[in-house]
Amino acid sequence: MRLRAMRPHTQLAAVAAALGGFTAAVVPLTATAATPTPAAGASAACSVSYAVSNDWGTGFTAAITITDTGTAALASWSLGYGYSGNQTLQSGWNGTWSQAGSAVTVTAPSWATTITPGASYTTDANFGYSGVNTAPTSFTVNGVACGGSASPSSSPSTSPSTSGSPTSSPTGSPGAAPALHVSGNHLVDASGRTVTLRGVDRSGSEFACVQNTGIFDGPVDQTSVSAMTSWHINAVRVPLNEDCWLGTNGVNPAYSGTDYIAAIKTYVALLERNGLNVILDLHWTDGAYTGNSSGCSGATAVCQKPMPDAAGAVPFWTSVASTFKGDNAVVFDLFNEPYPDRATGSETGGWTCWRDGGTCPGIGYTVAGMQSLDNAVRGTGATNVVMLGGLAYSNDLTQWLAYEPSDPTGNIAASWHSYNFNACSSSSCWNAQIAPVAAKVPLVTGELGENDCAHGYLDSLLPWLDGIGASYLAWTWNTWDCSSGPALISAYDGTPTGFGAGYKAHLAALS
Repeated sequence: MRLRAMRPHTQLAAVAAALGGFTAAVVPLTATAATPTPAAGASAACSVSYAVSNDWGTGFTAAITITDTGTAALASWSLGYGYSGNQTLQSGWNGTWSQAGSAVTVTAPSWATTITPGASYTTDANFGYSGVNTAPTSFTVNGVACGGSASPSSSPSTSPSTSGSPTSSPTGSPGAAPALHVSGNHLVDASGRTVTLRGVDRSGSEFACVQNTGIFDGPVDQTSVSAMTSWHINAVRVPLNEDCWLGTNGVNPAYSGTDYIAAIKTYVALLERNGLNVILDLHWTDGAYTGNSSGCSGATAVCQKPMPDAAGAVPFWTSVASTFKGDNAVVFDLFNEPYPDRATGSETGGWTCWRDGGTCPGIGYTVAGMQSLDNAVRGTGATNVVMLGGLAYSNDLTQWLAYEPSDPTGNIAASWHSYNFNACSSSSCWNAQIAPVAAKVPLVTGELGENDCAHGYLDSLLPWLDGIGASYLAWTWNTWDCSSGPALISAYDGTPTGFGAGYKAHLAALS
């Protein structure tokens, strides 16, 4: 959220109309027969599950998970199955996909040639179709049918399904957090299993350092993390401050530079040991801006700016990416809540500034566009997933796909912020503007909440997000008065506010 002093505050978004929504259907099954037909009586020690995670009426995304149920490894595996309709392969991930007539074949990628006993591997693809989208009911692995029983696919609905993916991971558990990468429109772990992040934001490290009160707001020890995990979360988003990380603009050395970096690294390691993925978010940056919706008049990182500054944000991400390179349990949220559209006065101008940066109308400093920030991360060799929030404080994703930066790794996700006071705050808007993005790339709702100390908005938003398989994190795990901005807790032992009680109950129901 946009913060003034130590309290959250976000402006209303201006959102244009966009594409229609899509539906989600999930179909677990285990194959009984082979395609093509194997020798009579042949059966392999494996099982296959087939899930349709997105179906938009003329196309869908299929996720297929192969599990080795035997004692010998499935080496150089090749999966085969067939469709009874006119489903046509468009593109595939985590495997080499091909189609001949109705028969589909997926062969192992070079990085996952073997499935060991007890392990699973998930491969995904997009298909086009017309008519009825009937799920396949027979699979082979290496030409031999897998054992088990099958059940047919459900037909597409006209609204998001509330069922979750059979491979999703809604809650945290003890042990190291999983390394993540992008497969189609999912986040997946090293085994190709879908990971759905459901967590909390932990505000403080974006403002305490520049307010000379410390590095964090409240405790960041094991006891406090245990309180978080008791809510069944599996991710924490940690906002960062450009000046504090880089040790610039006169921030107290005790709270900046090497001390700040060391504290963030220690906290990330603690969260990961508790099975929590970490999202590092560039929240406050430099650049003097006094235009529309300005949060402060100063040039230093003491408030939310419309876009990050090239002079500081590029070195920031080069340093952060170098620090966490190789730790893909960490996700990089490149900039908290862009609002260049407020500065430029134009939706098109806002999106151009968002992607390309440089000299943007209404902004008096050189802007770091999303492409340059992504380049900074990838220039270090880091392959961590990156998140990109849209316009209007990340509430507007209408042109996100059209302006999506080029990323050589493909590990890119859309970040969306959703509050009851935003412009896009109804299911009709979500279906029209947000669902089409989620059909193409992973959607992480980096912030969500409401400012009435209640959870009526969450009660409609969260089931919708579950229905499309989106990740989400609630703002915020801090003990502020929830009437001044969304706060989940009234004490760091995890005592919920009225708002937090609704979120906690929803997570418990998913566990």
